[in-house]
Amino acid sequence: MPVNNETAVRDPSFPVGEAHGLPNRLSSVPILLFHVHENCNCRCVMCDIWRRDGGREIDLQWLERQLPSIGRLGVKQVVLTGGEPLLHSRFKDLCLLLKVCGVRVTLLTTGLLLAKHAESVAESVDEIILSLDGPAEVHDQIRRVKGAFGLMRDGIRAVRQHRPAMPAHARTTIQKMNHRLLRQTVQAAHLLSLDSISFLAADVTSTAFNRDLVWPGEQLRQVVLTRKEVEELEEEIKALVRENGDDFEKCFILESRKKLRGIPRRFREQLGDFAPQAPLCNAPWVSAVIEVDGGIRPCFFHPKVGDASVIPLETAINSATAVGFRNSLDVKNNLTCKNCVCSLNYKG
Repeated sequence: MPVNNETAVRDPSFPVGEAHGLPNRLSSVPILLFHVHENCNCRCVMCDIWRRDGGREIDLQWLERQLPSIGRLGVKQVVLTGGEPLLHSRFKDLCLLLKVCGVRVTLLTTGLLLAKHAESVAESVDEIILSLDGPAEVHDQIRRVKGAFGLMRDGIRAVRQHRPAMPAHARTTIQKMNHRLLRQTVQAAHLLSLDSISFLAADVTSTAFNRDLVWPGEQLRQVVLTRKEVEELEEEIKALVRENGDDFEKCFILESRKKLRGIPRRFREQLGDFAPQAPLCNAPWVSAVIEVDGGIRPCFFHPKVGDASVIPLETAINSATAVGFRNSLDVKNNLTCKNCVCSLNYKG
C-alpha cells in the first residue's frame, strides 16, 4: 500500500500556542505527572526503563518545598509514574505530602509490589492504573517476570481488603505478543475485578522509556506488527466490538468503538502505509511531567523545557524555553506529536 501523503493544512481544533487562544505562560496546570522512581521491577520487551543504572527517586524535602507551588498552580490530579513508583523508599509519606494539597493521587504501577504496600496504597492513593498485557501466561512473558500476573492479582485483593471500593483500572499496550488477544485481555481484567480497561498502540518512535531513538532491528521486530499481523489486529478488534457490546455501554472498555478501530492505523503508519497523523492533544498547556531530578517535560515524549530542582515548579514550567516551546508548538504538524500513541485532550 502506498504512503498517503496528506497535505499539512492548519486545523483550528489543534493547539498551536497563542494562535489557539491558549496562554503560553501557565497560571494553572490541572495535571502533574511525577516520575517517582527511575527504576522498574519488570523487564518488558517494549520498554528499556529497567536497563537504567542508579536508582534515584524524588526527594521528599524537595517535594515539600514545592507544595505551595502545586497549590498556586491549581493542580487537581497528580499521577505517580516511573519506573515503578512503589520502589520509592518512602512511598506513603510522598503520597501524604501530596494529599496536603487536596489533589487526587493516581498510581500507575506494574502491580508486583501492591500486596507489600497494600495498606499504604489503600490509605494514600485515590485510584490505581495497572499495566495489563494479556491473559496470565502472556502477561508474564511480556513482563519477563515469572508469576507477575498472580502478584498483581494478589496485590489488588490485598488493597481491597483495606479499601473495598478502591478504583482500579487496566491499561494495555498492544504489540506483537498480544495483538490477537484483546478479548482475552478484557476477560483477564474482569478476572482481576478491575473497573475498566483501555488500549493503546506500542510506541516505537520516541526516546521515552529510556530508549535510543532507533532500536536495533531485532528488538524492534519483537514489538512492531507486520502487515499480516495488523490485519489480525483489525479482525480481533472487530470481534471485540461484536462480542463485548455491554462493556462499551458500561464504560468497562474506555475507548469508543471508533477510537479502538483506529489503533491499527498507528501500526500501518509505522510500516509506512500512511503518513503519521497527530491526535488531538493539549497536554503541554494543561499538564507537565516532572522527572526525579526536577526536570520538566511538556509530556512524556518531548524534550525537557525547564528545571525545578532549585526553583518553584510554576517558575520552571514558565521558563523562557517552556514558553517558547508552547508558543511554537503546532501539534498537527509536529513530528513527535504526529507519532504519538498516548495523547491527552483535557477539557476540565
